[in-house]
Amino acid sequence: MQSQKDYWNKVAGDKRFTTPFRLDLFSRYVSKDDRILDYGCGYGRTLSELSSRHFTHLYGVDFSEEMIQRARFNESDEMKLSAINSGKLPFEDHTFDAVLLLAVLTCVHKDEEQDAIISEIKRVLKPGGIIYVNDFLINADERNVMRYKRYEQKYGAYGVFELPDGAVLRHHDDERVKIWTEGFEDLVYEKVVYRTMNGHCSNGLVYIGRGNKNQ
Repeated sequence: MQSQKDYWNKVAGDKRFTTPFRLDLFSRYVSKDDRILDYGCGYGRTLSELSSRHFTHLYGVDFSEEMIQRARFNESDEMKLSAINSGKLPFEDHTFDAVLLLAVLTCVHKDEEQDAIISEIKRVLKPGGIIYVNDFLINADERNVMRYKRYEQKYGAYGVFELPDGAVLRHHDDERVKIWTEGFEDLVYEKVVYRTMNGHCSNGLVYIGRGNKNQ
């Protein structure tokens, strides 16, 4: 994980994230005065969009200190940003009405680290809280299949691959998505096609779920 933290710190000033945030869907389930956490907020592009639409209680965390520093250039009064050094979130249980995970799990190739993130999200969500996920799914084209197979033995999972600049990323199968969303009531699940940071097309998903109101 440290090597990937170093990578994201190194590229923090240059990257432009491309997966769209579906505010139209999100707004069906979340009010403008709800407490919202963007987990893996990067340089704060989604928080800035929410702030511009008058959402008033916005929090962002990222393990890249440089991404957080970049986000601070666009920080509004509604936004509270912090860098986290581990998967543990610096918030009490049942703090947030909604948590965002936008193209975060693609950057976390190990099952156990993904599971720890989801566990923390469930902990800080209020009973009946909303989770919004977008991420990348397995592709069947020759280019992707070749790199999945190339790195499967090294990383122990089909769908993981390395980029020449040092990033280690993962595309996910449906079974992995079921693990993320276990315990949530499915509100939205759309399979889509995204444009990646490097200009390629990839399968993806948009998911919105509601947590157990009796947790």
